[in-house]
Amino acid sequence: MFALVDCNNFYASCERVFRPELVGKPIVVLSNNDGCVIARSNEAKAVGIPMGAPAFEYEALFEQHQVQVFSANFALYGDMSQRVMSILGEYSPDMEIYSIDEAFLKLSGFEHFNLPEYGLSMQRRVTKWTGIPVSVGIAPTKALSKVANRIAKKFPKETNSVYVIDSEEKRIKALKWLQIEDVWGIGRQHAKRLRLLQVHTAYQFTQLPDAWVQQHMSVVGLRLKQDLQGMATLDLETVQPKKNIATTRSFEKLYTELAQLEERVATFAVSCGEKMRKQRSCCNTIMVFVHTNGFRQDLPQYSRNIVMKLPYPTNSGIELARFAKQALGKIFREGFHYKKAGVIVMDFSPQDQTQLRLFENSNVRHVPLMQAVDRINALFGQQKVRLAAQDQKRVWKMKQEKLSPRYTTSLNDIITIHT
Repeated sequence: MFALVDCNNFYASCERVFRPELVGKPIVVLSNNDGCVIARSNEAKAVGIPMGAPAFEYEALFEQHQVQVFSANFALYGDMSQRVMSILGEYSPDMEIYSIDEAFLKLSGFEHFNLPEYGLSMQRRVTKWTGIPVSVGIAPTKALSKVANRIAKKFPKETNSVYVIDSEEKRIKALKWLQIEDVWGIGRQHAKRLRLLQVHTAYQFTQLPDAWVQQHMSVVGLRLKQDLQGMATLDLETVQPKKNIATTRSFEKLYTELAQLEERVATFAVSCGEKMRKQRSCCNTIMVFVHTNGFRQDLPQYSRNIVMKLPYPTNSGIELARFAKQALGKIFREGFHYKKAGVIVMDFSPQDQTQLRLFENSNVRHVPLMQAVDRINALFGQQKVRLAAQDQKRVWKMKQEKLSPRYTTSLNDIITIHT
């Protein structure tokens, strides 16, 4: 059996933990630079705020319905997620953290457990210990546990936010209820094609011939179908190193000078290096891109990227910043107002299996230097140690006008109780 534990409206719930007066009120969380809606409470959904809505277009609706608007507080959300996952880890030795607010638990050897009670224990403990409400779905396969979780979330009063698919009758009833576009792993295009074939529910999808599913949806679609039929073909996945890493940002204002873009690109390259060192990888290729604001039709438009093969693999922030600035110099053009830039590193090789080149290699002195920088920044805060090419007064140039305190990760933001 598999259990899928999903935090309800996670970002909004994190804000409510420390602001209980917001329970029952509509909440939205905005993306970087307070651009678009990336999370909504049920109350916000009810007043008609869609996912991805540009914040500036919905300001009147926010005010009309007294919607509480927050900038994304990823430090808080990441810490709360870690707390939830550490609790769930006590319920099974086999766990796959699927996303910041979801985890699969493999319940092998739990045949004699009362699974509804076990799921309810998970749900109550996470909610009590963290304040984050969760829904639990338990079923014989991963795909069916997704279905069970959706039922638990859709009917919280009837299920106590815990639903177990433990019989063929329950499986068929659940699949007949679930619409095809809501099936985990079926994207918009596949759902559109299946509806044209009069396949409207998950159950109808499981009745399709295996040959057709494999031909039109590949072996991945066939495994999904078998999983929905109750044959466990999808197992827990181990965390794999990323194949490429990107750091990109929109600017708080339009940039016109090369020096301004060089500082941003150097900072992005340093961030990519830090992420690579965490997974013990080096990159052999780097891509840098810049573009103007497409919404400013009154200004000339320009967009360009460049891919540079590095002379040697590296994860040194010093070397990556140098290469990124070289790449930027080749695509920068005068006379444009730039809104966004980014650095993407790719073509990875293991850090401890780097092959030496005949004429040019990464500076070996950078290895202990970068290790020291990582330790200092981890101990004293993000980017306490930076390159001279970086802006020394700020970490990210991001608009976050509605940022809540970092209640759990900063002593300066800890809640003060007056007695």
